[in-house]
Amino acid sequence: EPLRVIARIPDPIPYAILGGVCIGVGLVRRRYWRAGAVAVLLVATGATTHIAKHALSTPRVSQWLGPWGQVGNATFPSGHATAAMTLALCAVLVSPPAQRAVVALVGGAFAIAVGYATIALTWHYPSDVVAGYLVAGLWVSLAIAVLQRVERAQPEPTRRPPWEPLVLLGGVLAIFAAAVVAMEANAVTYYADQRPTAVVGALLIAALAMTL
Repeated sequence: EPLRVIARIPDPIPYAILGGVCIGVGLVRRRYWRAGAVAVLLVATGATTHIAKHALSTPRVSQWLGPWGQVGNATFPSGHATAAMTLALCAVLVSPPAQRAVVALVGGAFAIAVGYATIALTWHYPSDVVAGYLVAGLWVSLAIAVLQRVERAQPEPTRRPPWEPLVLLGGVLAIFAAAVVAMEANAVTYYADQRPTAVVGALLIAALAMTL
């Protein structure tokens, strides 16, 4: 099932592999402080979410989910959303300035996809996903504040990133989204009419992810 595959990308093993790639990029670029920061972030964000889940565990039964699709008690914040956003932000942190905008766009889309998948599978409520994003954003913000004080590497060039890849990627995503909506136009219209709050919530989750 595609949704389950997407939601499982931040599982421990792929999470460790993708995190290791981010660390490797930092080391190759001789940004040793950033590579170290990524290593800390990969553990700190997950540990924070794990502790918060158990500290805030409470029954979260909702009638509209029915008897077979209830969200678990220890699910706030979402570990998958935390992991996905952590990977996205760490990728931006170690990427060269010229590619950073593209990496941010792809990483943000990845975090959004994971968040949506966990909600669709009734693993989490939207609030769990938002909280997971914020946990990752808080830790990465703290890491950047520390890096600004301790990093002594030669400053990176600040030239503006190329706009062509962004336009191309945005165009491909727009075409894909338009195709999906066209194929399921009736279902999309009906769902938006019946579940306006869900649509607004989904848009807010996407906006938060891309803002981070």
